[in-house]
Amino acid sequence: MSEESFEEMVDASLRTIHNGEEVEGVVIDVKENEIILNINCKADGIVTRNEFTSDSDADLTELVNIGDNMRAKVIKVNDGEGQILLSVKRLRAESGNKKLEEAFENKTRLTAKVSQIMDGGLSVLVDDTRVFIPASLVSDTYIKDLSVFKDQDVDFIITEYDPKKRRIIGDCKCLILEEKSAKRQEILENIKVDDVIEGTIKNVTDFGAFVDLGGVDGLLHISEMSWGRTETPKKLYKVGDTVKCFVKDINGEKIALSVKFPESNPWNNAAEKYARGNVVKGKVARMTDFGAFIQLEDGIDGLLHVSQISREHVEKPSDELSIGQDIEAKVVEINLDDKKISLSIKALGGDRAPVEKEEVQEVPQEEPAAEAEVTEEAPQEETVAEASQEAPVQEEPAAEAPSENAASEAQEEAPVEAQAEETASEGGSSDEE
Repeated sequence: MSEESFEEMVDASLRTIHNGEEVEGVVIDVKENEIILNINCKADGIVTRNEFTSDSDADLTELVNIGDNMRAKVIKVNDGEGQILLSVKRLRAESGNKKLEEAFENKTRLTAKVSQIMDGGLSVLVDDTRVFIPASLVSDTYIKDLSVFKDQDVDFIITEYDPKKRRIIGDCKCLILEEKSAKRQEILENIKVDDVIEGTIKNVTDFGAFVDLGGVDGLLHISEMSWGRTETPKKLYKVGDTVKCFVKDINGEKIALSVKFPESNPWNNAAEKYARGNVVKGKVARMTDFGAFIQLEDGIDGLLHVSQISREHVEKPSDELSIGQDIEAKVVEINLDDKKISLSIKALGGDRAPVEKEEVQEVPQEEPAAEAEVTEEAPQEETVAEASQEAPVQEEPAAEAPSENAASEAQEEAPVEAQAEETASEGGSSDEE
């Protein structure tokens, strides 16, 4: 066989390639920044680092081994040095575009790793095709710091696909909501009133706390947090707390919770503990114009009517009592049906009556003296004088004179009578003698 015919045979065995064509080859050499492929052509194919990965710091010797089979896309038949430039990344991108297009049409669930944290969202790569997930579609709740998703796998669907404009939008939120909805439905189908359940405090408001029951939220109203009065839920619970409660009511998807278990009701033993006539201790919780409410224990208040505060008249409770003050009183009435207890300090007896009132009553005794001083004022003296001049009939000294004369006469007669008695006595003695 001639040498010329052999070269022709070799040329015939080597195929001709074109830009944009997909080829397959074997890795015959790997450097830090490029890969050399034997693609059965006159020249070897070269894949640079930028055409293999999006990681500009990647070391290709750690990613590729000699002998690996690799598919790539021809981007330039001759780079000027007789080499063929290839791209693995572009081939993967085309494959990714097809995958994304099918996922968009079929609403298929995709999973990818977050490659970049961007302003306003996340960037993920699906076979080297970039998908942008806006911050508002990352989760069903507000995420302040998106960096927590760095290098994390996220599930999403494609909601917008326009490769010409390089606009491919992903959505994680809708999948999260779907999962929660399915879980919520499952819980609602199995949960029932009076079930005891544990949950986590999700949010605390002025009127109550929302409890995560594992996919569905329940409301623990402020009135169901304690048997007593609760000023604010934030004093009892904080976000993240675990709470044991029971289902009080279910209305559609609304679940009402309570921690006021019936067995812990303080009124269960109230009939004996607060029987009529018992002397009890408590603290002034609040006051009104008609009386003061005394907290006997958590969940039980008694009414101390204003008329029962003291034996003395009390205008309003705040004149004698103050919020938080400890007091002792007697139970004068208990109504278990209406959960009402009437108290009395006055019924304790005189030995327990307030002593402050005795000191206060000395004040009215000084008032006449004040009035006397007022009558000595000049205008009042003139009035008295004028009255005396106009009514001379009131001169009584003349009438008193006979009384003095009569008294004098009586005094003069007294010795006479005494003398007569003495004479009679003497005469009697004489006769006896």
